[in-house]
Amino acid sequence: MSVLRRVDALSVSYGKVEAVHAVSLTVPEGGIVTVIGPNGAGKTTLLSAIVGLLPSRGTIEYNAVNVEGLSVEERVAAGLVLVPEKRELFATMTVGDNLALGAFASRRSRETAAPLDDVYRRFPRLLERRTQLAATLSGGERQMLALGRALMGRPKLLMMDEPSLGLAPLIVREIYSVIADLKSAGVAILLVEQNARAALQVADYGYVLETGEVAIEGEAAALAVDSRVVDTYLGGRVVASA
Repeated sequence: MSVLRRVDALSVSYGKVEAVHAVSLTVPEGGIVTVIGPNGAGKTTLLSAIVGLLPSRGTIEYNAVNVEGLSVEERVAAGLVLVPEKRELFATMTVGDNLALGAFASRRSRETAAPLDDVYRRFPRLLERRTQLAATLSGGERQMLALGRALMGRPKLLMMDEPSLGLAPLIVREIYSVIADLKSAGVAILLVEQNARAALQVADYGYVLETGEVAIEGEAAALAVDSRVVDTYLGGRVVASA
C-alpha cells in the first residue's frame, strides 16, 4: 500500500515553548491512523501544522510532494481537509449553504466534487434539516454537518480533530460508522482523539502523543492491549476486537 502522507521530525513552537517536538508519522492510502493522548499533548497543534494553519519545522509530504510552501487554501484544494474540534460552522447560514461552501472551498472541479446526495445518504438528518440554520442544530448534528461539509470536497486525506467530543454514545457510534465506511471507500484518515477506545477500534495504526512527542506507536490492535495504553487511556480494561 502506498503512503499518501508522511510527516518527518515535525516541530511546532508557540514563541519559546515547543508544543510538538520531532514528531514523525505516516498515513497509508486508504488507511486510518489515530493519534491519542492527554489534553495538552499537542494533538490539535499537530493537525493545525499539517494543514498549514501553524508554521512548523521538519518535513510534510503529501503524495511524495513537499507541501510546506503551500497555503492552507492550496492544501485544501489538493485534497487535504481538516474537520476542526470546534467544527467552525457558519451559524447564520443554512445546512445546505454550509455544505455548498465545502465544495467551493475545495476549488476542485465538478467531476471530483463529492455529490451532495452522497452526503445526504450518509447523514439523512442533514437532508431533513437542509433549510435550517446551523445554529439551531444539536451537537451531534453539528458534527455531522462539519464532516459532511468536509466530504463535499472529496478529500484524499481527511483529518479529524476530536470527532466524538461532547457527543452522546449513540451519535459517536454513528460518526464512527461513517469513518469506517469512508475507509472502505478509499479515503485516508488521520484521526486525533481523546476517546482512545473508539479510535483504536476503527484505526489500523496508532501513535500516543505525550508532551509533544511520540511516546508509543504500533498497530492499533497491539496498542489496545498494551498495558501502558490500557492503564492510562482505557481505564484499565482491554479493548475488545470490533
